[in-house]
Amino acid sequence: MNLKKYFIRALHRLQKGPGYTYKELLVWYCDNTNTHGPKRIIKEGPKKKLIWFFLTLLFASLVFWQWGILINTYLSYNVTSSLSIGFKTMKFPAVTVCNANPFKYSEVKHLLKELDRLIEVALERILRPTPGNSSENASPPLDLELWHQIPLVLIDEHDKDNPVIVDIFESNQTALGNETAGGNQTAADNQTAADNQTAADNQTAADNQTAADNQTAADNQTAAPPAQANTTSEEKKYKLAVKLCSHQGSDNCTYRNFTSAAQAVTEWYILQSTSILSKVPLQERIRMGYQAEDMILACLYGAEPCNYKNFTQIYHPDHGNCYIFNWGMDEEALNSSNPGAEFGLKLILDISQQDYIPYLSSAAGARLMLHQQKSFPFLKDQGIYAMAGTETSIGVLVDELERMGYPYSDCTMNGSDVPVKNLYSQYNTSYSIQACLRSCFQNHMIEICGCGHYMFPLPERVNYCNNEDYPGWAYCYSSLRSSIRHRQICIDSCKETCNDTQYKMTISMADWPSEASEDWIFHILSYERDMSTNVTLDRNGIIKLNIYFQEYNYRTISESAATTIVWLLSSLGGQFGFWMGGSVLCLIEFGEIIIDALWITIINMISWCKGLKQKRVQARYPDAPPTVSELVEAHTNLGFQHEDTDALPRDKVLPPEPGTPPPNYDSLRVQPLDVLGPDSDTE
Repeated sequence: MNLKKYFIRALHRLQKGPGYTYKELLVWYCDNTNTHGPKRIIKEGPKKKLIWFFLTLLFASLVFWQWGILINTYLSYNVTSSLSIGFKTMKFPAVTVCNANPFKYSEVKHLLKELDRLIEVALERILRPTPGNSSENASPPLDLELWHQIPLVLIDEHDKDNPVIVDIFESNQTALGNETAGGNQTAADNQTAADNQTAADNQTAADNQTAADNQTAADNQTAAPPAQANTTSEEKKYKLAVKLCSHQGSDNCTYRNFTSAAQAVTEWYILQSTSILSKVPLQERIRMGYQAEDMILACLYGAEPCNYKNFTQIYHPDHGNCYIFNWGMDEEALNSSNPGAEFGLKLILDISQQDYIPYLSSAAGARLMLHQQKSFPFLKDQGIYAMAGTETSIGVLVDELERMGYPYSDCTMNGSDVPVKNLYSQYNTSYSIQACLRSCFQNHMIEICGCGHYMFPLPERVNYCNNEDYPGWAYCYSSLRSSIRHRQICIDSCKETCNDTQYKMTISMADWPSEASEDWIFHILSYERDMSTNVTLDRNGIIKLNIYFQEYNYRTISESAATTIVWLLSSLGGQFGFWMGGSVLCLIEFGEIIIDALWITIINMISWCKGLKQKRVQARYPDAPPTVSELVEAHTNLGFQHEDTDALPRDKVLPPEPGTPPPNYDSLRVQPLDVLGPDSDTE
């Protein structure tokens, strides 16, 4: 059986007898399909055929258009959020408490001594710019090498087109006109996108005519002669800025100017102290911070007493030693038996405000944060302050977030599919987007600046930045922090966690202790901590905290797919049925006709190939093939040779050969009777 016959039979089995042409197949489909419209095309008159053909084509186009919209909607993977409220016994959150001041000033004073002297003299020059009235001549000489690494400068903006840069510690404080923009890099030439050109240029006269301006001309005044009492805001055009250069003595500098000298001094002091403290070993920094036994005076969880030993100590670069209650690292997390302040955590803390670093920590209090177990506390972003001399009550409500993973959202379960190495994994904490963003920034800092920032963990074999080993680190850090491109790279690389727990806090405060009870409370707390009958505590250093669940109702915000495969199939079928009156069986019929058309195409192609092959054979052998008699003659008469008459010239053509007698066939001879076998009769 050749291939064509096989396909013909297969075609018969599929379509049960339609013709072999496309036209006959189409007519058969229109006559037998269950879809409305095609039947009317072949059975109606010429005019109605045209109308029904147009309507069928129109509605079929509408169906395919609607199908495209539905499929595109399904592939967009939209989600819907649902809110449900439940009631259960919940795990008490991990509570991290820190001091707003990272180190005791008495412990780090020897490290920051020269830095403090520099800033004191600088402020004296800013506040009292008249030469000869400062006390620096009676003091030991200053370490100006430390100053010139990251200097503070004044920017004279009386001429906005040509502002003048003045170093506070230059020898000639009055020659402001000689400090040209070309010699000292104008702010206009070097300010980066991150420079804080804010409302200082638009300050009103009321903002500058206060008593604070009379006291601290550092906010807007320079080393120029003192302004008159009636100086207007238009005449006050001095700003304090931090000068950052790629390396010392370089002309590649940028200026971070501020609307207030207080902001500039704080920023400058943080940069300088960061360089100094980055060279101190970790254990030494922990020793210089606030110890748990000195900071945590009293602890009570529900009806069970606790103490500083129930807290886990970690070192936080922003706040020094921090202590975490119910972190869940070494033991199971605690459950809260009931809502209300009586069943929560009660703490009394001593922040020792009298031992604060004056230029590093301008805020006094305790920094605390509620978070999940085994997660790192990012207090700078999510923490809150508790004020000294108050009792702060924090009522907690729990929100559980459940996000759908890929392809509905770009979230991660544990951070394993995030391309950024998590530097906070050294704490054995779970993944969070804050950890990812900081790890990404630190990796860029190491790659571009050659060293790591003091505020973030370090990978192996990398050092922290400091002024001696990396003179241009502050310039590099400032440029990187203001770079939108690097920030966007980190945002695109990091992912949110699919499951998260958020703690909503309701905060209330009251003075504590009251004037009537502070006497005996301070006596008792001083005796318990210092074993002294003298009062060693005061209102400026004591904080009381109450942390508890407001109620056991928790909210679950979960995502679900807005479109499912069931929705897609039902929508597709609804559109097809509405516009064409079809169903799934109609689609099967349409698939059948496509298969039939495919078979016809294959058969036609085989026939075409076979015909092409025959044409090639005929072109190779132009003469007709020999007849049967010629073949027999050639077999029996060895002298017979068929000659091609076309190969001889016309004058040499041989006459026709006489016919030969018929061959003798042995099969026609009559055999004698005695040759027949004995069984011939029976046959």
